[in-house]
Amino acid sequence: MVDRTGTPLVEMRDISISFGGIKAVDHVSVDLYPGEVVGLLGHNGAGKSTLIKCLSGAYRKDAGQIFVDGKEVDIQNPRDARTHNIETIYQTLALADNLDASANLFLGREITTPLGFVDDAAMEAETRKIMGRLNPNFRKFNAPVSALSGGQRQSVAIARAVYFNARVLIMDEPTAALGPQETQMVADLINELRKQGLGIFLIDHDVHAVKRLCDRAAVMKNGELVGVVKVDEVTEDDILAMIILGKKPEHLAA
Repeated sequence: MVDRTGTPLVEMRDISISFGGIKAVDHVSVDLYPGEVVGLLGHNGAGKSTLIKCLSGAYRKDAGQIFVDGKEVDIQNPRDARTHNIETIYQTLALADNLDASANLFLGREITTPLGFVDDAAMEAETRKIMGRLNPNFRKFNAPVSALSGGQRQSVAIARAVYFNARVLIMDEPTAALGPQETQMVADLINELRKQGLGIFLIDHDVHAVKRLCDRAAVMKNGELVGVVKVDEVTEDDILAMIILGKKPEHLAA
C-alpha cells in the first residue's frame, strides 16, 4: 500500500508547453510517491510523452513548476534530471548491442584500476550484484546484449539506472512487443523496484498493463489532464472511457 500522506518524490504542478502556438500540454499537474507506479495514458498526441519529457529534460516547459522531495528544481536538460536521480528507460533502451551487460551498465562511467585501465572484473562483479537484486535469473553476463531477449535487455537498462541511484524511473511502454513470459519478467522487475521505494512513471497505451502494474492512472486528452484515478477503484472500461470521452467515470466525478 502506497503511503501518500508524506511529501511526493516528484510533483509536476501546472505544467504547460506549446509548439508553434499549439498547446501540447495545458496546465497539467501530477505527482508520484515512493514505491508507487503511476501510469500515463492517452491517444497519440494526448500530451503524455511531452509532459514527461519536461521531467526527463528532453523538453523545457513554458510554465509550471517541478518539485523533487518538496523542493522546486530547474530541469533544463537530461543531465539536470539525472542530478535529481530521475532516469529514463526509453523504448529503444539505448544499449550498445555489441557489448555485454556490464559494459553497457557502465558505458561512459567505467570503473578503472589505479593505473587508469578499465577494470572489467570489478564491473562484472558489480553487475552481478545489482542483477542479483533485480533479476536473479539473469545468467548471460558475457554475451553481447544483441543476444539477449527483450525482457533481459530491459533488465540491463533498468539495472543501469538503479545502479546509478535512480529514485524516479520514467518507463516508455516497457512491455511493448514482448511475449507473455517476457512481459511477466518486466512486471516482476517493476514490482521489485516498487518494493525498493522507487517511483515509476509508466507511459503506456495498454490499459490492461496499466491496470496490472500501476497504483494510479493519469489520463490525458488533447493536452489536458482528464483525471487521475486509483486503478483498483476503476475498471478497464472506465479508463478506456476516460481516454476516448475525456471525462472521469460517473462514480468518481465528484
